[in-house]
Amino acid sequence: MLFFPEITIPFFPHPFNADEYGTVAFGGKLNTTTLLQAYAFGIFPWYNEGHPIRWCFTSPRCVLFPDNVKIQKSMRPLLNNPKFTFHINRNFEETIRLCKNIDRKDQYGTWITNDIEKAYIQLHKEGYAHSMEIYENDHLVGGLYGVALGKIFYGESMFSLVANASKLALIHLCKHLQALNFQLIDCQEATNHLLSMGATEIKKEDFWHRLSENRKTPFEKKSWKS
Repeated sequence: MLFFPEITIPFFPHPFNADEYGTVAFGGKLNTTTLLQAYAFGIFPWYNEGHPIRWCFTSPRCVLFPDNVKIQKSMRPLLNNPKFTFHINRNFEETIRLCKNIDRKDQYGTWITNDIEKAYIQLHKEGYAHSMEIYENDHLVGGLYGVALGKIFYGESMFSLVANASKLALIHLCKHLQALNFQLIDCQEATNHLLSMGATEIKKEDFWHRLSENRKTPFEKKSWKS
């Protein structure tokens, strides 16, 4: 494991050298250069407020292929309900704030630190981070955000203020990514919520191959709109 100093262009050790907790390295900065390099190699920050930045590569990897998203019968009334509307990047900052502050079962606190929040807002301003938002009668009630590089969307967090709103956001994200011919959504770690939506776990070697192929695609900034 490497502890690298405060440098502008970081060097990450090979993700396959991660320890049993998925830790690849500690330290560095949460700037755009560092984050884009990290995501290009499947590495992401995951740490608590007041601790050094911890860079992770989880294995096996939970992914969702957009074509494989499961739309349960219970979701169809929501998809067809005109009071729920879907928007992209209408209010990224509020989306990440709600992801940060939402109460989650069996979770104490949040991994979305103040520095994480600021860093991803900057990524959004630069055209790399995007939010999928669900509104009920024009009130933001659910959504998710993540980073788009090449043909992979790296999901980060989601929230719901009403039942199934985050699932609705994920379904709309998959439809959007299908239209853009995206390869997959990186979900990082499996949860029952994600698995019920069609996510699956793949071996790190498979994920690494997909990352390598994705790095051949230009990482263009995107101005996604609804």
